[in-house]
Amino acid sequence: MAGMWALPGLGVLCAAAAVAGGAVAAGAPTSAPSPPPAVDPGPGARAPGPPGPVRYAAPVSPLSPVRGFEPPPTPYAAGHRGVDLAVAPGQAVTAAADGTVTFAGAVAGRGVVVISSGDGVRTEYEPVRPAARAGDRVARRDPIGVVEGSHGDCAPSTCLHWGARREGAYFDPLTLLAPLGPVRLLPWRDAQARGCACRYTARSRSTDTWV
Repeated sequence: MAGMWALPGLGVLCAAAAVAGGAVAAGAPTSAPSPPPAVDPGPGARAPGPPGPVRYAAPVSPLSPVRGFEPPPTPYAAGHRGVDLAVAPGQAVTAAADGTVTFAGAVAGRGVVVISSGDGVRTEYEPVRPAARAGDRVARRDPIGVVEGSHGDCAPSTCLHWGARREGAYFDPLTLLAPLGPVRLLPWRDAQARGCACRYTARSRSTDTWV
């Protein structure tokens, strides 16, 4: 063509340059996406703090122990792994603390309810006709059932056996009811009950207080 110069290899060079430019563009680092702007929660918002200590209450009222905790010398030896509380047949039983019901059913012919709390303590109640089911969340003093039948150590009287354990080891559940003073075991005033009653001296009082 008139006025046009034919340069051999020019098309090849242009194509190579285009490919090289694309490779550089593809390999070039890209900027990271900007983080979303922080949202102001407002002056009244507060971050949740750590959970507070678990608080306990007696599972029946009035609280009248008729037999105290007797730790066994070995894990499988005889002992009394809890306390027996004087109750009336059909009396309401409440959760001693906030927690989750991990068992509610019959054991050896008696109704048993077990509650696990956030501090690693498991409290046990028997003989109880459960009003709660395994998996239920309960709060302190929520009804969990009624006394049904009698604990063997209390017959012919009626009592509730209340136990507590942490990491598989049983301990005196009455020690959960803080603040209480030193424990003194004294004969219970009801002549029909067997065993002893626990009487405490409250730190804030100078007189003995039944709890």
